[in-house]
Amino acid sequence: MSVIPMKSLLESGVHFGHRTHKWHPAMKPYIFTERNGIHIIDLQKTVKALDQAYNVVRDTVAAGGTVLFVGTKRQAQETIQMEAARCGMPAVTTRWLGGMLTNWRTIRGRINELERLERMRDRGEFERLPKKEVLALTRQIERLENLLGGIRSMVRLPDLLFVVDVHREETAIHEANLLNIPVIALVDTNCDPRNVDYVIPSNDDAIRAIKLLVGKIADACLEGRAMRKEEEVIEPAAEVSMALAEEAELSDEELLGEATLAKLASRTILIKAEDEELEFPEEEAVEEWEDSLDLDLGDEDLIEEEIDEEIEE
Repeated sequence: MSVIPMKSLLESGVHFGHRTHKWHPAMKPYIFTERNGIHIIDLQKTVKALDQAYNVVRDTVAAGGTVLFVGTKRQAQETIQMEAARCGMPAVTTRWLGGMLTNWRTIRGRINELERLERMRDRGEFERLPKKEVLALTRQIERLENLLGGIRSMVRLPDLLFVVDVHREETAIHEANLLNIPVIALVDTNCDPRNVDYVIPSNDDAIRAIKLLVGKIADACLEGRAMRKEEEVIEPAAEVSMALAEEAELSDEELLGEATLAKLASRTILIKAEDEELEFPEEEAVEEWEDSLDLDLGDEDLIEEEIDEEIEE
């Protein structure tokens, strides 16, 4: 079953392209027909491409990856910001700064500067500064928040780039291509799809179409995060059970060395010797033993007397 039924795509106007004289020849495989001077997008290919993109986003997020949402055009700004916040992913909605990916170290430094200024403001350090300096710092905070507020939670380069309007975000796609970051994009009939790894042919100007498709990509991110949490819960339990099984199977001979085993054996022998009670003979047995000794001694005296008599004779 497809992620979005074709009826919903038709109702949202995803199939409407640009005018025929503005089309890009590379989009010919994704165009179904022409009507009233407007190209109609083949929604069957849109459904297949959307299913593929949904699976890629879900698997990437489940593996611990990050998806960067990019949409700076007026129709997409609010939707991109809301959906990225809903799924906990970074987003760029104001303006793409050159080098935001290829010069990430500098961009991360400016984010750290923004956080430092906010800490100063929260601690009340601005009150001890001149008004003119406070005004300049406040304007700097507002500017940095406007440009970098959507990616301040991003600590490393993203694993995927999701773009609305390829023609407008050409710089972002170029940087992603240089860094071998896969690109998923909503591509209209006037755009070049050759630099996009996962093309979703659709109308990128209608607000309803953008909301529908961006919302599904956000749902894929949420599903991937849910899968990741389930794996994190299952893995510790499996490790504990395996450890217990290994402990049960190992014996003393496998765990201890030869010297330790020899010491333990000698110690057990001593303990057993101490614990055993000595068995003494009963009184009757002792008396019989003494009588036997007396008899033996008497016999020896008789023998000596007989020997003396023989010698005298």
